[in-house]
Amino acid sequence: MTEYPADEARPRRRGRKLLIGLVVLLLIVAGLLVVADRVAVGVAERAIAKRVSQEVDKQGAQSSEPEVRVGGTPFLTQVLDGRYQRISIKLRDVRASVEGDTVRLPVLNVDAHNVRASLDTLRTGRGDVIADTVDGTGTISYDSLAALLNRPGLTLGEQGGKLAVTAPVDILGQKLTVSGTADVTVADNGAVALRFNDLDAAGLPNLPLARAFLTNYAKGISIDVPLPDLPFQLAVREVRPLPEGLAVTADAKNVPINSAG
Repeated sequence: MTEYPADEARPRRRGRKLLIGLVVLLLIVAGLLVVADRVAVGVAERAIAKRVSQEVDKQGAQSSEPEVRVGGTPFLTQVLDGRYQRISIKLRDVRASVEGDTVRLPVLNVDAHNVRASLDTLRTGRGDVIADTVDGTGTISYDSLAALLNRPGLTLGEQGGKLAVTAPVDILGQKLTVSGTADVTVADNGAVALRFNDLDAAGLPNLPLARAFLTNYAKGISIDVPLPDLPFQLAVREVRPLPEGLAVTADAKNVPINSAG
């Protein structure tokens, strides 16, 4: 068996210890960078949330404290570049006035893409935070929508993917319940267009006058319902009836998501 001098083993052991020490050091540095990155994200999210609150107030709306999440990693390189891949904003209990009535959106989710914000803007709160594109999705409660129609006892909901209505009416001295569905689209002016064209009432007298009343009632609630100004200059593109409310999809381009400093 061949034996090696003891003095050759020592340099190898020292080399292994040096390598292990270097790996440990690199792991510590990487861990510190990750911690610093996450801390910086938190600071930016709080700063943006404050500015978003100011923008919501500027629009004449109200909501709970914005929940902000900055996407993309690593964050610090985005800071240095002044561009952020994606900023997600959740606004809960959004309330805005339309013709004296309050329209409520339980949740409004906003995704801002390719956001430009300098480090100085985030640090001092001065300057603009601009997004190339902003997408928004929210749901308008049926109670809010029904209040805008201003018909006592009228209720709205979803039925087979359509907007369904029920309402008490008095036709030729008989108290009946009108029910039916409506087509829902976005009007040219951005309002929600409701077109009720399939109404009926159990027990409706088989008389032309009774049918004419029902037709006129349908026309009376077939209106363009104006929506409040949404934050971030969002323009409504699509509306869809869902069980929980009227789902609204909106978007905008080149949007300041904060108030000017």
